[in-house]
Amino acid sequence: MTDDGTNDPTAFEELAFEHLDYGVDEHVGRITIMRPERLNALDDDLLLELAMAIDLAEGDVEVRALVITGEGRAFVAGADLAALAGIRDGFAGREAALAGQDVMNSLAALPFPTIAAINGFALGGGLELALACDLRVATPSAKLGLPEVTRGLIPGYGGTQRLQRLIGLSRATDLVLTGRMIGAEEAHAFGLVHRLADDALAAALELARTLVRNGPIALGLAKEALVRGADVTLPQGLEIEADLFGLAVTTDDAKEGIASFFAKRDADFSGQ
Repeated sequence: MTDDGTNDPTAFEELAFEHLDYGVDEHVGRITIMRPERLNALDDDLLLELAMAIDLAEGDVEVRALVITGEGRAFVAGADLAALAGIRDGFAGREAALAGQDVMNSLAALPFPTIAAINGFALGGGLELALACDLRVATPSAKLGLPEVTRGLIPGYGGTQRLQRLIGLSRATDLVLTGRMIGAEEAHAFGLVHRLADDALAAALELARTLVRNGPIALGLAKEALVRGADVTLPQGLEIEADLFGLAVTTDDAKEGIASFFAKRDADFSGQ
């Protein structure tokens, strides 16, 4: 963190990740979770690395969209049950849930679009990770669910809250209380998955490249309007939208976007 409170990407230059890979190509950041022998299950070390990678993406001025995927046959198959087995008191359990929620919240709060490329199992903490993204692309063979109750637990990384806000209380209640897995087709019908593709990562990267051709400031403000407006009344949401539109219209990107329209050319956004 720099003196002015912003993230300093140079602080991460020598950072070596053990269980994930981070890279940036043409304004699209990518995080690949690499723990395939455990189906990319989230333990404390992986959560810490994921938090650092999210911070790295946020502080990287080149990043205008972020794609998250998993290596092997899983996106993320859940939290690591071996790590949870040693928790024996409620305080420690609460702290474990809050630690996971902090990571998901930091992902959800990123000021640019995020996409989950669901290449296989997205269960428990894995689905909660996908839910913290703005968009979800899945292979037709992907399996999604929150199976915690089948192990005597409940979702702890935001699943009970984000899922119902996304697909409605009735459908979320079905999935949470039964703990059943659903296929990608059903998830797509529910609105849980936005797009289906045989190669989820390639489709997610293509979508991200489409997004980053838009004004980066506008993308961030539009995302903020959607998120902040989701939990307020319509009049309050319209006030939020008007305030953020007022910010957008003063940017150099807005001037460039309007000028490019009249000049019949592609816009060249600077992010200013």
